Amino acid sequence: MQLSKKQNEYIVNATHRWNIKSGAVRSGKSYVDTAFVIPFRIRERAGKPGLNVILGVSKESIERNVLQPMREIYTDKLIGTINNRNVARICGEDVYCLGAEKISQVAKIQGASIKYCYGDEVAKWNKEVFQMLKSRLDKPYSCFDGSCNPEHPTHWLKEFLDNIELDIYLQRYTIFDNPFLPEEFVQQLCKEYEGTIYYDRLILGMWKRAEGAIYKRFADNPDAYRCEVVEELNPDAEVKQFRKEDITSIEIGLDFGGNQSGHSFVARGYTDNYRDVIALKSRRIMAKDENEDIDSNMLDKMFCDFVGEVIEEYGVVIRHGDYVEYCNVETVYYDNAETVLGNSIRNAVEKQYPWISVRKAKKATINDRIRCTVKLMGAGRFFITKDCESLKTAFSDAVWNKDVKDKDDRLDDGSTDIDSLDAFEYTIERDMKYLIEEVEDV
Repeated sequence: MQLSKKQNEYIVNATHRWNIKSGAVRSGKSYVDTAFVIPFRIRERAGKPGLNVILGVSKESIERNVLQPMREIYTDKLIGTINNRNVARICGEDVYCLGAEKISQVAKIQGASIKYCYGDEVAKWNKEVFQMLKSRLDKPYSCFDGSCNPEHPTHWLKEFLDNIELDIYLQRYTIFDNPFLPEEFVQQLCKEYEGTIYYDRLILGMWKRAEGAIYKRFADNPDAYRCEVVEELNPDAEVKQFRKEDITSIEIGLDFGGNQSGHSFVARGYTDNYRDVIALKSRRIMAKDENEDIDSNMLDKMFCDFVGEVIEEYGVVIRHGDYVEYCNVETVYYDNAETVLGNSIRNAVEKQYPWISVRKAKKATINDRIRCTVKLMGAGRFFITKDCESLKTAFSDAVWNKDVKDKDDRLDDGSTDIDSLDAFEYTIERDMKYLIEEVEDV
């Protein structure tokens, strides 16, 4: 087992009640825990009163980030799986494995005495879970090990870590503290987050506030992301080109607007294996631009016309005798907050384009959607055609809300086009784990 200088420092110095590593992704924070710390702590307290607990955002994330890496080192004979009682057998001891995103998920250990707790992705926990944990580490030998990626500087965990009166050992990491990462990978990750808050947080390991433009690199030079979709490639083309037949799927996002915003349509294409993400076509409809209010019938027609334009311009047509198959155009995702309008759109689309599935948007966490898009842009995997003027403007104008201090919040006061961003994000949110290929440990 080869450990870095930083990891060995942790093993030597993590002798406190609270032992926490904060910093960059892929910096080795979790590896030292799964390779040494967790098994050592559990064995050290074997037979003593109290519970062993692993807390993470969810049981799935505990399995992915903690148990599976331990199993690869110690085999499944020593590292079990989580059973229906939320218990895994680890190094001969029962260990409760619970999600900490909601206080209700940890009710089973509320009131119990905890002799050892390991915390994964601590900054993403529900604050009440952490507050409950404080009173449960009540044995003289009770201790906590945890790791996290930084968030904003007024985050509740940052306030806890800054309390000099508590028995805390805090170790800070940058990505450059991991000597085992390939240099090319580090350079690529730095490039993907360059110019964003994610560089400060996930590369340098800083607790940094979200300020200014969200998609700064795009806003500074949107033409760098321009592309064309063509029948045949032109080697002399001035912008990136994709062949129409290389687009493996097209999906369309629809966000319904209110009085202060607009209805937005965005069509997105992928190339093979989710490699490239292409914004193909966008349209924004503002009620104030129309002579009368847009009712559901008008919206249905406008949207179906948009779908038809996408099919005509970017779909690949295959004829099987009298049967015509429009390849690539697969799904429409709509804002699930508007059930009536959504049902009307579904009926209209399925009547005119019966092969297209119409589904509610998943509406994943906005900041997860933002981070995925930022990463795609930084990696040179996001492109946009000239048919996406409304989306281009939306990306260029999007800013963080400077008036919100306790979380990262995208400004949504009607001054920028949030609707087009939502519509685009509806088309990628279900695929984010595939679009971001590498697994980023904490």
